[in-house]
Amino acid sequence: MRKMGILLLTMLFVFGVVGCGGAGKAEENPAPSKEEQKANSSQSKILVAYFSVTGHTKALAETTAKALGADIYEIRPEKPYTSNDLNYNDETTRATVEQKNNQARPALADKNANIGAYETVIIAHPIWWGQEPRIIDTFVESYVFTGKNITNICTSGGSDIGTTTESLQKLTKGKANWKQGKLFTPQSSESEIKTWFSGLGI
Repeated sequence: MRKMGILLLTMLFVFGVVGCGGAGKAEENPAPSKEEQKANSSQSKILVAYFSVTGHTKALAETTAKALGADIYEIRPEKPYTSNDLNYNDETTRATVEQKNNQARPALADKNANIGAYETVIIAHPIWWGQEPRIIDTFVESYVFTGKNITNICTSGGSDIGTTTESLQKLTKGKANWKQGKLFTPQSSESEIKTWFSGLGI
């Protein structure tokens, strides 16, 4: 009986050591989190960063990302815009006041665009009062674009792209390779976007 007891104790000790060793290995090599898996799975070299209130630019951005195999990032204001903020006929509305002030910089909800991970950044935005929305100025000034290819794509209810590309280029931090942007419609096709992008030479 005594020998049997000693044998049982020996077996319990061995199993205990093996169990602890296995636990130690599990801690040394933990499974990656969902966030890490998502970050590691992206192989795209292109980022489409977009700002949209009415949904038109969002549609264009999504089509562009699909056409180019790009990642997509939403530029969100800290204080969301409403349809009333875009009333062209009211000089006191938020967007009207901001667009008349070249120094206006609406705050961003976050600054989480991982610009450093991409070779090319496409900024998608509407045209407000013939210009890029001031929050796009905030976005461009919030990151360093050294060595990046950058261009902008726009949607508009009537205005052309105007000098928005040149305006954003002047605000860019770091030496970036800016390419002339283009005005699209929310219904622009993937083939149209691919043709434009291939013509940029980047």
